[in-house]
Amino acid sequence: MEAIKWRKQRSDYMKTDIISTEHIIMIIVAISTGTCARILTVKEDFRQYPSYPNGYLTNLVTGFVAAALGAVAIPALMTKNFIAVTFLTLAIQQFRDVRKAERESLKDLEDAEYTSRGNAYIDGIAKTFEARNYFALIVSFGSALTMQLINSKIMAINIVSGIITGFILLFVLKRFSKGKTIGDIAEVESGIISLKNNDLYVNGIYVTNLLGSDDASSLFQKEGIAAVISPNEERFRITLDHFGQQQAALFEATRTLGLKRYHYTRKDFENGKVIITFIPILKDADRLIEAIKKTPLLESTKKNKDVLSTNFVGRN
Repeated sequence: MEAIKWRKQRSDYMKTDIISTEHIIMIIVAISTGTCARILTVKEDFRQYPSYPNGYLTNLVTGFVAAALGAVAIPALMTKNFIAVTFLTLAIQQFRDVRKAERESLKDLEDAEYTSRGNAYIDGIAKTFEARNYFALIVSFGSALTMQLINSKIMAINIVSGIITGFILLFVLKRFSKGKTIGDIAEVESGIISLKNNDLYVNGIYVTNLLGSDDASSLFQKEGIAAVISPNEERFRITLDHFGQQQAALFEATRTLGLKRYHYTRKDFENGKVIITFIPILKDADRLIEAIKKTPLLESTKKNKDVLSTNFVGRN
């Protein structure tokens, strides 16, 4: 009798412990939606980052894990499995570790680049990678919550509703988190290089006298390229004069066109213009302007409300 009673209790426990079919479908849909959200936010643009298979794999796997954590939260609450919900707290620490690992990885590569990114730019990139994992978690959680709230007898309605909600959340999050670029606050145009007694000028603005030999001056005259960044308003000089921001713009420029020799940045204290000039491997003025315009504004340089505001409603 005791054995029969024990088997019955064990059977009842197993029945309550098994996840229902509806919850399994909910988890699969939510994980798929959250993972797709992470895939859509891993884009390879003119900056070519990430441009290596392992980089994609790392981002997709962490995105999948984030989506899984968001997906299981609702079923765990519905089945009163509160221990499972505590895993969300572990996700926060995991994503912080992702940010830390990304920061350390980029710092280790500083000496291998044409020019350094700078600590300010590295910090912004690392925070962005962490935030993208939260995208996957929130999207999957929103999908699962929508399916649970609708709870229609027709499963297709639940699935479609969850997917639609997930992509709406993704759109809102992307618009909310989209930062500004140099092109939003300044005009970027090609500069005309000239030399006077081995002194380098761009658009008549003095840059440097460190070229040294006549051969270096001749090389810069023949193969050099330059861009002039002009702030749209006086207050934007606060952002453009920041050394970290200029370093980020130079980094994107040299990574886009390559660097053969020499690189200089110079700011004109009278009108706030910033000069970027170097000898590239590929001489393409249009690509240079595009690279500088799309350089993101660093968080450490955002000192006024126009720069701090997001592009949520699509304002340029």
